[in-house]
Order: sequence, then C-alpha cells, then structure tokens
Amino acid sequence: MSKDHTKHPDELTHARAVLESEAEAIRSIRLTNDFLRAVDMLENCRGKVILTGMGKVGIMAMKIATTLSSTGTPACFLHPGEAAHGDLGLVGKDDVLMTFSNSGRTREVLETIHRAKQLYDIPLIAVTGHPRSPIARKSDLVLSVGAIKEPCPIGLTPSASTTAILALGDALTLVLMTRKRFTKADYAKFHHGGYLGRRARKEAEEEVRS
Repeated sequence: MSKDHTKHPDELTHARAVLESEAEAIRSIRLTNDFLRAVDMLENCRGKVILTGMGKVGIMAMKIATTLSSTGTPACFLHPGEAAHGDLGLVGKDDVLMTFSNSGRTREVLETIHRAKQLYDIPLIAVTGHPRSPIARKSDLVLSVGAIKEPCPIGLTPSASTTAILALGDALTLVLMTRKRFTKADYAKFHHGGYLGRRARKEAEEEVRS
C-alpha cells in the first residue's frame, strides 16, 4: 500500500537543507600550510599512523585508518575506551597519533593522549572544530574544520561536523597517496579480493602492456 507523501511536503525541503549544510561544511574548511605539514609528518612516519576518536567521530577516524592502510600508509584505529584496558599497547615509538574530536574536549581522547605521551614522545595531530581546545593545545599540529552548526533539528546530532572531518581525512589520505606515487599495481597488492581488487589488477596489467 503506497503512502501519501503529499502530507509531508516540507520533508524534501528539509532533506535538501541537510545536504546543503553538509556540503557547506566541507566548502568552508580552510586549508593552510599546516595541512602540508601533516602530510609531511605522515609521509615521514617510520611506524604506523594510529587514529583515535570517540562516538561518531571515532567511526570517521576508523574509516580514514582503513583508507590510509589500503593506499600505502600502515594505519590502525585505537578506541579510546579500549586503550584504557590494554589496547594502548598498540602505540610504538615510531608511530604518529592522530586524534579526532569535534569539540576538542573528549575526556577519553584526552586521557589517551596523556597515556600515549607517557609511553613515547610521538608526534600528535589533532583534527577538530575548535583549534584552541584542550586536545588541540596538547598536539603538535592542528587541522581545523572550523566551528560547524549541525543541521539536526535540536542542534546536537553530529552530521555536518562528521562529514567535514571525514572529507578532510580523505583529502589528507589522497594527497599523501599521490606524494608516495602509489599506483594501481600497488593498490592491487593490498586488494586481493573483491571488485576493486579485480579492477586494479586488470587496469595495472593493461598499463604494463600499453
């Protein structure tokens, strides 16, 4: 039985406003030389890149970690809650730690930074919406997405902010990938299964033959 959508004419308008808000959050990100310094720091990392964050921002960090790993930069996600129960052992002396927190005040992330620094004096990159926040002040480098107003009806649900953070992480990853001259053949090495793996192998082989 079909539903009468004419009873909710404003919902498509609302949905369009959400999309526009998230797109604007990305467009408003200011890229400075700190972005290039972050690329330098990741390129020169002799260990792995560890990304950490709580909640929905943490899920964005997890996605960025997997994209880094699949494009030539060893990376992993460290859950701040699990870090307090032994997973802090992931941290090594040659690693770089990237923290993700829109507010820059997330208690669990602050504690992870403190404990990681007690182990090793590793470089810290903060990705946040508040460059003067406690997490930012403890970091060596800050990448800011700026203060973002969420399109959520009650102004609380992370949406535009998480989209901006994910986009900034993707930009960082793909610029780094280009700098490393990561090829389709390299991509195929890490994707031995699935559609992308088959496509990468096929296109890499075609490039060799041409």
